Amino acid sequence: MTAAIEVRDLCYTYPDGTEALRHISFRAETGLRVGLIGPNGAGKSTLLHHLNGLLPESRRGSASVLIDGEPIDRSNILDVRRRVGLLFQDPGDQLFCPTVGEDVAFGPEQMGLADGEVRRRVRNALEHVGLSGFESREPHHLSAGEKRRVCLAGVLACDPSILLLDEPSSSLDPRGRRELLSLLRQTPLTQIIASHDLEMMVELCQQVVVMDKGQIVAHGPTLELLSDEPLMLRHGLERPHILQHRHPHD
Repeated sequence: MTAAIEVRDLCYTYPDGTEALRHISFRAETGLRVGLIGPNGAGKSTLLHHLNGLLPESRRGSASVLIDGEPIDRSNILDVRRRVGLLFQDPGDQLFCPTVGEDVAFGPEQMGLADGEVRRRVRNALEHVGLSGFESREPHHLSAGEKRRVCLAGVLACDPSILLLDEPSSSLDPRGRRELLSLLRQTPLTQIIASHDLEMMVELCQQVVVMDKGQIVAHGPTLELLSDEPLMLRHGLERPHILQHRHPHD
């Protein structure tokens, strides 16, 4: 079966010489939520940016990123960015229009869709994230959780099949975090979620990829890997509190 995402021996070095990704290989099957965890500087965000073509590959041999079995290249990069939606860590990097409706409409408009279809997508996306009627609101007056959901609506309005999320629960209060988790559970897309929120990994993700120093050091079932305290400690992490009294096979 073709994986939603397949990464083969991906390497990347930043212009200043920093080796950010070293021989990364993994698969994410269609419909799974996969957590991407590791200490600061592990390469999580850099990897996410490769998965929708924001960063060019540094090719060595057969290194490649495939989306639904199709390698990313210059000929399909715009289509890949539509199919693979990316939610940035800071909503300020995605919200730049005067109103919520204009922000959510921006992506569909860039796709050249008819006005009626754009309005339908904006309405449906805002309804999905629980923000119906927010079209005329000003983004900078919203709460952190509402801003995050507007960003997600903007991504969903482009009708992606894969969703990449970079620290989606950061800066959220407990209610905002609960609302986000509920929303992601109700969003039937393949999801790759990079986060330090290991409790969220347990609650959402079927699998996790553990990264450190630009490499994948483990990939497997969430409960099994996050219950492995020696593994967690070796790579600057901790066994999440939610698993302290839970058997890994429960």
